[in-house]
Amino acid sequence: MIYETAYIVRRSATAEEAQTLKEKVLEIINAAGGEALVNDDWGMRTFAQAGKKGETAGHYFYIMYQCAGSINDEIERRLKLSETVLKWLVIKLGSDSEKEKIMKAYKNPNHQGDEEQLNDKDKRLTSKKRSCWFSEHKTSPDWKNPNSYKWLVNEFGKISPARVTSLRPRFQRQATTAIKRGRNMGLISHISNATSQKI
Repeated sequence: MIYETAYIVRRSATAEEAQTLKEKVLEIINAAGGEALVNDDWGMRTFAQAGKKGETAGHYFYIMYQCAGSINDEIERRLKLSETVLKWLVIKLGSDSEKEKIMKAYKNPNHQGDEEQLNDKDKRLTSKKRSCWFSEHKTSPDWKNPNSYKWLVNEFGKISPARVTSLRPRFQRQATTAIKRGRNMGLISHISNATSQKI
């Protein structure tokens, strides 16, 4: 199976500590006969909303890998034990047969794609025409890219329902999941539609 793990290292952590942690995660994957497909450093980002302990920024790391799902417990255990890790997320992306498609679909959140050329107003106008924006543009909401879903959250942090967004049920569910994951990782605020920024 193909999985992705994203985690945030404290701003105060040294480069050595961050590198050691990344090597530990990769070591777990390799020891279990897995393969790291994408190993990306998203850099330092300010959180869309300050954390419970007052943290306002963190260093984001991302790994996409192919392995047996059983090793995810060990990865999560290591991340949980590390004092330098603030947040983490482990997600199942698909089967081995979808490897090429999944890898092609990956986008670093620091790199803007074509969909960002359309501003939020254009996206909202699509909903007024009673058509699904994601269906029209043959794309889908991605938790890693807040620009793909922030327009679905109002200024008070409420997720707009399908009767307002005009999204098809499948895309409305995907958008809701993406928003919840983005909030968990500090990419979008729980109380507004503010998003994180690269430092």
